[in-house]
Amino acid sequence: MARSRETYGKKEVRNKKEKKRKAKEERKQARKDQSRSGLDDMIAYVGPDGELLDAPADPAEKEEIDINDIAISTPKAEELSEEEKLRKGVVTFFNEDKGYGFIKDTKTNESFFVHVNNVNEDITTNNMVTFEVQKEPRGLVAVNVSVKR
Repeated sequence: MARSRETYGKKEVRNKKEKKRKAKEERKQARKDQSRSGLDDMIAYVGPDGELLDAPADPAEKEEIDINDIAISTPKAEELSEEEKLRKGVVTFFNEDKGYGFIKDTKTNESFFVHVNNVNEDITTNNMVTFEVQKEPRGLVAVNVSVKR
């Protein structure tokens, strides 16, 4: 069967699509040829001082490390002195109806939860307070909170 008559616009669209397809195929082939470099080009070696090298370091320069000298744990928590336990802060939020709030430490800017049961006297928002920090199941909380005078 013969092809139906095509308009000039249809021919142009078809030619553009064909050119686009060929260009895409050429880019694909170029990427394929470029990636044939292999694994050796991707490997980098780390020298004794932490610098990256193209070749492995000399085995004679390697340093022996005793496996028992490697510590794989977190350091144990040290007991804090009384001065470090007592902190100063500002009450950033306190809801008397619900009985909880937050205190922001003035030195570390950490925010600690405070419950009305851990407050020695009435506090309100923006009060300067002294408090201690205690570890609870949900995190650190402020205890023994009293207004700083």
